[in-house]
Amino acid sequence: MPLLPALQDASAPAAAHEAVRFDEVSLTYAQLAAAADSLAARIAGADRVAVWATPTAQTVVAVVAALRAGVPAVPLNPKTGEQELAHIVADSAPATVLASASDVLPPALAGLRRLDVSVAVPARADTEFPEPSPEAPALVVYTSGTTGPPKGAVLPRRAIAASLDALEDAWQWTGDDVLVHALPLFHVHGLILGILGPLRRGGSVRHLGRFSAEGVARELGSGGTMLFGVPTMYHRLAEALDEPAASGGLAKALAGARLLVSGSAALPVHDHERIAAATGRRVIERYGMTETLMNTGVRADGEPRPGTVGAPLRGVELRLVEEDGTPLADPASIGEIQVRGPNLFTEYLNRPDATAAALTADGWFRTGDMATLDQDGYVRIVGRKATDLIKSGGYKIGAGEIENALLDHPGVREAAVTGEPDPDLGERVVAWVVPADPAAPPSAAELADHVAAQLSPHKRPRTVRYLDALPRNDLGKIMKRSLHG
Repeated sequence: MPLLPALQDASAPAAAHEAVRFDEVSLTYAQLAAAADSLAARIAGADRVAVWATPTAQTVVAVVAALRAGVPAVPLNPKTGEQELAHIVADSAPATVLASASDVLPPALAGLRRLDVSVAVPARADTEFPEPSPEAPALVVYTSGTTGPPKGAVLPRRAIAASLDALEDAWQWTGDDVLVHALPLFHVHGLILGILGPLRRGGSVRHLGRFSAEGVARELGSGGTMLFGVPTMYHRLAEALDEPAASGGLAKALAGARLLVSGSAALPVHDHERIAAATGRRVIERYGMTETLMNTGVRADGEPRPGTVGAPLRGVELRLVEEDGTPLADPASIGEIQVRGPNLFTEYLNRPDATAAALTADGWFRTGDMATLDQDGYVRIVGRKATDLIKSGGYKIGAGEIENALLDHPGVREAAVTGEPDPDLGERVVAWVVPADPAAPPSAAELADHVAAQLSPHKRPRTVRYLDALPRNDLGKIMKRSLHG
């Protein structure tokens, strides 16, 4: 089966069906196929292409074109700082960058050939693009670890198809569904689930461009059947539902949706209950990672149980292990999640050491997430094995790279970064700083701007705390568990 079967035949019944909508830009399946195939013919044979992944129809055309041409695409976050972006470009070595004509690209991309992506629909050529092998790489998605620069997870076509088909089974996802979301298009949640998911099913996606409660109410109230979001978005919806003047239409729209799905981090139970009380509709959660795509999910016909992410999806093996890697004798106790199945990535690009460290000899992926298993197989995630991965606003943020950026500031002598609970973001980034000059420490705003410029805005510290010295053990390692507000 092709990865995107509805785009293969311009004469199929689905050809006139709306595929994607971004504000005033709407493309049917026939129009998307024609625009993508025109671009695919221009990039065919390339080793890799980068996609300047703005929340636009042009990004969809670019990614679909790469998939049609069998060329791995590297989605780039437009908010990424120069240092991080330069690393990604050097590591992935794309031949070309695909962008909208109006995009102003940063200097880190100046050495790449640029192709402007158009949503204007040309006459569809008779170009044939053979379907690549299921093991062929489809995307290289960069993910931040706890130390060092981001790693490129190579995602094969097999993994994308397996995850999306498992979600079809779990969520009874069909071509009649209309998905609404406002997720970024440079990572798994927004791009693979939120764009390729509907396209694989022959359904529709309406992207809000920028998240707002008003946009959600408008699109769900005019035919949307599913909503994807991160906890920060659902928290803001819960806040909007508390406003009597604006809550009526939103509550009705949410209540009318077939599925409300939250992912990328745990949705607080308080927000679960607020939404359920106002709408009569429960949010369901799922659990995935860049390297594994989707692992578990609450089924459409299952029990939406706050605090859990459902049972393993079809085709996914999941186990909990002790520190030494042996399976837990008691699944009700806490262990590290390991997963195995067709949903797994192939490797970290150019990092055989990191790939080997992430996988066991018999193919289990070490997630680093700690969890318990309910008696009926529901997974309840309790936190990270390490203390250095922060989940904020739907992003997974590595503390180590923020610490390195802070240490580049001349006013910082020592720095540590932790996460703390935040009612809106899930967790906020907290910087613990020993200033070079205690009498004139750099301001919190100055440090936040410095990190945003070096890395990405969502990685900036929201709180800065100043110390005379960081707590360290005898080996000089910072004891982060001793840091608290």
